[in-house]
Amino acid sequence: MAKTIIELKNADLTLGEAAASVHVLKGIGLTIDAGESVGIVGPSGSGKSTLLMVLAGLERLDGGEITIAGAALHRMNEDQVADFRGKTIGIVFQSFHLIPNMTALENVAVPLELANVADAFEIARRELVAVGLGERLSHYPGQLSGGEQQRVAIARALAPAPKLLIADEPTGNLDTETGRQIADLLFAEQAGRGMTLVLVTHDPALAARCDRQVRMRSGEILPDTAAPAVAGEAVPA
Repeated sequence: MAKTIIELKNADLTLGEAAASVHVLKGIGLTIDAGESVGIVGPSGSGKSTLLMVLAGLERLDGGEITIAGAALHRMNEDQVADFRGKTIGIVFQSFHLIPNMTALENVAVPLELANVADAFEIARRELVAVGLGERLSHYPGQLSGGEQQRVAIARALAPAPKLLIADEPTGNLDTETGRQIADLLFAEQAGRGMTLVLVTHDPALAARCDRQVRMRSGEILPDTAAPAVAGEAVPA
């Protein structure tokens, strides 16, 4: 029997205040098994990116429960969530979020050093080699292509050996061929490490590669029997 790694119960979240408030997540429930790859899809404003940030521990629920790898995040304070996230969850963003005045090696190693991980630079070097950047360790982000920058970001996310990898539009800033290569890398690393992968994408081809798709609309998760999103519907959140 598959082991559950993510469980959301009655997850509710409103962003903004007063007249500007938006009920983004409307009491949703979601269960994801360990080792599963899940694509979250839906039209703009459906809440999919917010859901991803909740799963990453970067947004706190107003109500409901979130349990990841047996830990109840809704019962933790911000420092506890940050510590848990650093050890358990890797995050890849659309815009890379690399530190421009640090080399690729430093970008991967610094978060490990901050977490007091032994041999941080050796781990960083090994991860960069694994994503095909063994010859680019000393290069700065400005000296790397978009695809290479995303590989650095993936190496940084994988360096702490997370159980869960979260990816928000990981190919959104890349051309078609580079995006395919990055997708190949993500799924290969997920399979090779036995991780759980949860990603948001507006690319139907990328979503179709996942074991399962979770479709959202207006802050709610649609039943699995819902018709596939039409081509014009799947746009970035």
